Amino acid sequence: MFEPYDELADTRALVIEGNPSMRSILVAQMKDFGVGTVAQCGRIIDARRMLEYQNYDFVLCESNFPNENATGQDLLNDLRRNQLLPFSTVFVMITGEATYAKVAEAAESALDGYLLKPHKPMQLSERLQAARLRKVSLQRIFRAIEESNFDLGAKLCIERFNSRGPYWLYAARIGAELLLRLDRPLEAKTLYEAVIQAKTLPWAKLGVARSMLDSGQPAVAVSTLENLIAEDPSYTDAYDVMGLAQFHLGQFEEALATYKMASTITPGSISRMQNFGMMLFYAGHFDEAERTLARTALLGIDSKIFDCQALVLMAFVQFDRGDHKGLLRGLHDFERMLERDPDNVRTQRLAKVVQTLYTLHHHKIAQALDSVRAMISEATLPTFDFESASNLVALLAQLAKRAIQLEEVFEVIDQIGMRFCSSRAMGELLAGSASAHPEYANHIRGCNAKVLRYAQYAMSLSLKGDPKGAVRELILRAEETLNAKLVESAISVMDRYAEKIGDTTDLRNSLETLRARCAGTKARSALGEGQRKAGALSLRVGTGGGKRSSKG
Repeated sequence: MFEPYDELADTRALVIEGNPSMRSILVAQMKDFGVGTVAQCGRIIDARRMLEYQNYDFVLCESNFPNENATGQDLLNDLRRNQLLPFSTVFVMITGEATYAKVAEAAESALDGYLLKPHKPMQLSERLQAARLRKVSLQRIFRAIEESNFDLGAKLCIERFNSRGPYWLYAARIGAELLLRLDRPLEAKTLYEAVIQAKTLPWAKLGVARSMLDSGQPAVAVSTLENLIAEDPSYTDAYDVMGLAQFHLGQFEEALATYKMASTITPGSISRMQNFGMMLFYAGHFDEAERTLARTALLGIDSKIFDCQALVLMAFVQFDRGDHKGLLRGLHDFERMLERDPDNVRTQRLAKVVQTLYTLHHHKIAQALDSVRAMISEATLPTFDFESASNLVALLAQLAKRAIQLEEVFEVIDQIGMRFCSSRAMGELLAGSASAHPEYANHIRGCNAKVLRYAQYAMSLSLKGDPKGAVRELILRAEETLNAKLVESAISVMDRYAEKIGDTTDLRNSLETLRARCAGTKARSALGEGQRKAGALSLRVGTGGGKRSSKG
């Protein structure tokens, strides 16, 4: 019998174990250690819900659930991918010999420890004490993150890494994530490479690829990822980043195959199945997309991981084939979501798209046109993002397919195309949204070519020795189009030739104003990546011990 730890009296634990007898033993052990509140559940689906809406100091999770289409690893992976597991939560996986290798690999990035069955109480106690020591050792870093002082957090992490202090590798990973969040990908790359020199770890190699992707070098990222996947074909985070890199390169079919592989390796992952379904839609495989997204909704519609854009994509497929029941089901799903979170602006906006499709399905043309015109009226606002643009274009294409065409439609298509064609991939994605009416799709591709010509002309001025003229040209075109690529190109030229241009104060002020106006132009992840970028470590930090709110 162990003496309980007094400092654990205000902490909470969750035991996830399918075997009732084993679950009871683990609950009893946690209570013997002094944990104040110990919750329990026997299914992954229940555990997911509890962890999304409550914070726990300790989680003990069985790895194998024979009667479910998911494992403890799948649960951990989805929580980590979507920033639903705070740093302050100690997560311990319980596993048998057969799954030890996979769990040990996962421990590099997310686990505080693992227990090999059968275990003794002393072994569990040692894992919990070690995790508590890490928490105390990195307390200043965690506090900086809780206060959103990411600069300080990154600095402390780098200091810990350079001094090889306790938990230096863990600190390095946190620090690199903070640098990426601060939009300093090259510094993050340097830190990841230093980790690789000290101790070759898959997450550090993956971090180098992510840094390259964030710094606008997706082709280089793909090369790194190919080597990483060749070394370990089961490393699913590498497939996530590979799919995103291929997506940015406009290699939609390659990205589709990559997302399919990730979903196949982890069939219980809501986010990966969702990514695969969305990629199917954008690649034009509509029926299979609808089936895959329907499975995603069945598995996780009540989960925070579920992205309600999936319901919109399903609705477009259902509308196209006249599926009244499917559209009605989508409306009811949105009603449930809005009952839970009535002030969610994005959910409201997406629900209006499905409502418009349902109205159009019932031939209420005037009402549907009013809804579409209301969406058009928001098209120049900073809050009008790529997701809104692609959904509006898809609606306009469905109207045209049914010989319903607004007088101003080509003006609207041109406005959206010139604003959101910021790369070949985004141009093709937007054109794909208009696939129901090829004329609109071709018009958008023309906009993409036009934006490219604008950028090339400005670059020619720079090469001819007139960088200030190039910046002014890019500003002029950016003011016309609100295209973020033109703004970023102008900033790049100005920074590179600052000495030759001279005083850049006025130019910089103009560009910062334009950057704010173009805020919505940068595409929200079109594939349901949610809050977390592919391959990233969650930076969500929970509160300390004591009572929690019901919202995680």
